[in-house]
Amino acid sequence: MTALRLRPLNGFSGSLGQRVYQTLRQSILSLEYRPGEILRKPEICEALGVSRSPVREALRMLVENRLVEKAPHKGYSVKQLDMQEIHELYDVRMALETYVIERLAQSDYPEKDWKELYRTWQNLRKVAITDPADFAKLDEEFHEKLAVWTGNRTLLQQIRSIDERLYFIRVTDITTIERLRKTCEQHLRILDCIREKNIECAREALQLNIEDGRK
Repeated sequence: MTALRLRPLNGFSGSLGQRVYQTLRQSILSLEYRPGEILRKPEICEALGVSRSPVREALRMLVENRLVEKAPHKGYSVKQLDMQEIHELYDVRMALETYVIERLAQSDYPEKDWKELYRTWQNLRKVAITDPADFAKLDEEFHEKLAVWTGNRTLLQQIRSIDERLYFIRVTDITTIERLRKTCEQHLRILDCIREKNIECAREALQLNIEDGRK
């Protein structure tokens, strides 16, 4: 069963320990390993055909990145969702992305990329949901692309870090046609406000979108 939930190591780069970390991380973020589930080193070693050393390194990295927790006498398990931490992450996300929106509404942005992103979310209003994880990724990419347009790499890195830790929430967010269409309309409104150079409008549109996700 473990083997079915882990991607081949040759799909990742870096040292052996880093590649084990990347495949475990991807499986955790895609909910193939559920919150609270125990990660057993022998099973991981057998599934990936590696020794215990790179698996130990990978588990240590997962603990450092707060995706896994280690308990005495119990070993490693996927971190449980913590509602207080989730709300704190949404608070930080709101602050960072509000800055992004205000910055874009006052400066230039890549017109070609804006049009492409606008078309993407126009077209998404017409499709049916097959896999919520796909839309979670698209939603994540929308907000990160806005950060890319600011040219601030440190800001983008911080937003991506928060997005990784909120991935569980995003997967359970856009699960109905109504929620998808509402998200599409909110994203299009954000883009319209940026084009209109209306800072107040852009701020309100973004904050409504993020608060709906939080709820």
